[in-house]
Amino acid sequence: MFDGYDSCSEDTSSSSSSDESEEEVAPLPSSLPIIKNNGQVYTYPDGKSGMATCEMCGMVGVRDAFYSKTKRFCSVSCSRSYSSNSKKASILARLQGKPPTKKAKVLQKQPLVAKLAAYAQYQATLQNQAKTKAAVPVEGFSWGNYINSNSFTAAPVTCFKHAPMGTSWGDISEGVRVEVPNTDCSLPTKVFWIAGIVKLAGYNALLRYEGFENDSSLDFWCNVCGSDIHPVGWCATSGKPLVPPRTIQHKYTNWKAFLVKRLTGAKTLPPDFSQKVSESMQYPFKTSMRVEVVDKTHLCRTRVAVVESVIGGRLRLVYEESEDKTDDFWCHMYSPLIHHIGWSRSIGHRFKRSDITKKQDGHFDAPPHLFMKVKEVDAAGEWFKEGMKLEAIDPLNLSAICVATIRKVLADGYLMIGIDGSEAADGSDWFCYHATSPSIFPVGFCEINMIELTPPRGYAKLPFKWFDYLRETDSIAAPVKLFNKEVPNHGFHVGMKLEAVDLMEPRLVCVATVTRIIHRLLRIHFDGWEDEYDQWVDCESPDLYPVGWCQLTGYQLQPPAPQASRDSQSSSSKQKKKAKSQQYKGHKKITSLQLKEELLDGEEYSFLQGASDQESNGSASYYIKQEP
Repeated sequence: MFDGYDSCSEDTSSSSSSDESEEEVAPLPSSLPIIKNNGQVYTYPDGKSGMATCEMCGMVGVRDAFYSKTKRFCSVSCSRSYSSNSKKASILARLQGKPPTKKAKVLQKQPLVAKLAAYAQYQATLQNQAKTKAAVPVEGFSWGNYINSNSFTAAPVTCFKHAPMGTSWGDISEGVRVEVPNTDCSLPTKVFWIAGIVKLAGYNALLRYEGFENDSSLDFWCNVCGSDIHPVGWCATSGKPLVPPRTIQHKYTNWKAFLVKRLTGAKTLPPDFSQKVSESMQYPFKTSMRVEVVDKTHLCRTRVAVVESVIGGRLRLVYEESEDKTDDFWCHMYSPLIHHIGWSRSIGHRFKRSDITKKQDGHFDAPPHLFMKVKEVDAAGEWFKEGMKLEAIDPLNLSAICVATIRKVLADGYLMIGIDGSEAADGSDWFCYHATSPSIFPVGFCEINMIELTPPRGYAKLPFKWFDYLRETDSIAAPVKLFNKEVPNHGFHVGMKLEAVDLMEPRLVCVATVTRIIHRLLRIHFDGWEDEYDQWVDCESPDLYPVGWCQLTGYQLQPPAPQASRDSQSSSSKQKKKAKSQQYKGHKKITSLQLKEELLDGEEYSFLQGASDQESNGSASYYIKQEP
């Protein structure tokens, strides 16, 4: 694979300059390709030892990548220009009465030292010109600067199985060598050099050019899955010039020996790495597919929506009745909130029938096999029953785990859950969780794990005690054995950085931190915001992503709130909290008349198992709970 690295017959132990480091390359996991000393070794600037100088433009590059059998030119255009100039010189010689020669040269051959001196002077001139130009500040958030300035660590890509390369990241780690563009160079064309990974942060890697040793002055961050990072050997096979940075050109007299010593036995990316990245970013959901998705205004029911766009596996769904396509909902394709058409009828879940009687042209139902499969359960024996008590994450306030009740048992292991003390009489604020959901817990879970449990609204007997509450309400706790107790080896640690969806505003992906871990449950804090906006999220949630995911997929990342915003949060806390809570809670109280009018506009159905009877929500006032 790396045959581009050593067709030279010289001994690999050739001496380089006395400045050359004697450091050993740290051993890395063996699953990554090892750079072997069995290909062409690049060296600089001796054209006979792997590098060449273009006789037309003077560019130095890989000899094998040069044009023509004699390797005198870096490109076809230089060869043609040289040929054209040679003809001109020949014609001029004839006019002057001189005999024409087949080897009429426009560029007189010069000693190598003279070429280097001219080249150094040319670079110095460019450098002086660059100093006179005003620097343009780069605006926007930079993960690299954020991590460097605060010594943060990021969750590894392997923590996110649903993200690109999440299951095929392998042993990419510090010390891996890659070929990247050489930005410390003033050549007119794009050239490359070898760099090593100094630090990893999700998809992002801090790189250092080979030869800089402990000098970090030119270290730079780059997305490993980006188009500019390649395995060692790519330049040789692609005909791209490999040129050392000008800052260190003087450090070594024998670049061939240096590279042989530093690269032999080191690790690099797999040769098909870019192909794997591309394949992992192919998504089965397509625009115009129809799905059933939770109704964001009535959590107890689903509606038909159409896939409007797909970005990094995240779907922008537009509710089918939305004429101007502004009534939308964002979620990941593996979200438990979306299902195939007919799912609601099959399990007995409430469903709002669309006003549109037939599919619009071009729209088609998403195949059922595209959706995330839930674990099969056996409800034949002891199972959940209506009225049983449990603890559950409040979907309208994801920072809280609340006292809850099973209000209805559906088919295939699905349950309708209500938050005690905050329910509407008609059940319009119930929400659906599967029995294996990591968002529901047995009674006592919060107490055992020292998490604050939110008691029912208006419950006066504090501190809340489950034993007393069960006796007062004449209810029983759901059996502990029915809950999902599986805890995967997720790899998250407290303090790790990541990119996370604000599930109260799911179109936003924000800079976030893991602040607490309870088994498989993660407490996600949005950097720059107050703790009250934290959210409890499962470790396998498709709404969590590695650092660099937004850059890789082209999604907009929301940076941490600036210091001014943090100060204003403290100075006008009440006003901020109110505005944020409205955004999170979303909905106001609706009068019974308004509800009746809404039901007239769009009928809602509750499919009973084995029947198709229509059931209205009733006319009781619709109530979405407000912040405690």
